Amino acid sequence: MISKKVRCPKCKHIITLEGVPGETVRQPCPECNNTAIFEFSNQQPIIEIKNLTKRYEKETAVNNVSFSVKKGEIFGFLGPNGAGKTTTIKAILDLIKTDSGDIIIEGFDIKKQGKKAKQHIGYLPEKVAFYNNLTALQNLKFYAEMKKTPKEQCKTLIEEFGLGDSVNKKVGKYSKGMTQRLGMARAILGNPSIIILDEPSGGLDPRGVLQIREKIKELKNQGATIFISSHILSEIQEVCDRVGIINNGVLVAKDTVTGLSNKLNIKPKMIMELENIPPKLEEKIKKVKGVDNVEIIGKMVHVVCDQTTKSKVIIAIEKANASILNFYTQEPSLEQVFMRYTGG
Repeated sequence: MISKKVRCPKCKHIITLEGVPGETVRQPCPECNNTAIFEFSNQQPIIEIKNLTKRYEKETAVNNVSFSVKKGEIFGFLGPNGAGKTTTIKAILDLIKTDSGDIIIEGFDIKKQGKKAKQHIGYLPEKVAFYNNLTALQNLKFYAEMKKTPKEQCKTLIEEFGLGDSVNKKVGKYSKGMTQRLGMARAILGNPSIIILDEPSGGLDPRGVLQIREKIKELKNQGATIFISSHILSEIQEVCDRVGIINNGVLVAKDTVTGLSNKLNIKPKMIMELENIPPKLEEKIKKVKGVDNVEIIGKMVHVVCDQTTKSKVIIAIEKANASILNFYTQEPSLEQVFMRYTGG
């Protein structure tokens, strides 16, 4: 249930309505008795953070942070160590008391309706912990009972994450990577609509990283909303629809990677393999208007320029009597965006 203030179309009196996303409400105005139809949009953010602030003694860990996450999207939350990522996640989960701000999960205020809000969330913490004296299956069944979800899911999930041979092995004997995969299974137990992942690839080998990545994409396709905090920027760039960057407790950016790159004017790089490198080629390419940088390594030519300049660069190379054997464009990376926004 969510509430919103609307204005009567006849007398302009402000009315407070309550409803659920997608619901249409017929409401008579208490002032003029005119009945109007109002709709609660399905586009209501599934996670909404408004002016969140958290202080620890004299230090402000999170400073007036606001952002929202749309239903069905994968949102990456980035920042250097100590930037406020974990504090924000703990606030979303109502694990810490905040100084000010509002957090709305699926239309529920986390401070006032925490139990209802948390019913929609699955969580993978940065440091995964289980009962080491219990087996993987016993652990998941315990959490299934807490979540009031069918225990039949447990074994299927364990097998899905490649732990079928260790289903009856005590978790205390699991490797870090195995424990991480079991933690992922626990996070999606009960099919929550919101999944919060704090460093999901921690301790995983390349095969495990790929498995988690594919699972995240699969969950999105099934309609889940995924909030990821990670230090592995290439992983975030691979799966996320949008990212938010926090630095020193302040949200400094939020957009798609392409959108942030455009705002910072970070240009793509042309990488070409040439058959031969004619004399003064670097000098001739640099003269092309719109070229920012040229680097020649052996027979590889790297040119940083905007999209409209690419064809001019190719013409300049051909006029210099060089033949291009291979060519591709390297788009701006999330690492470049991250370093610029965090002062790197």
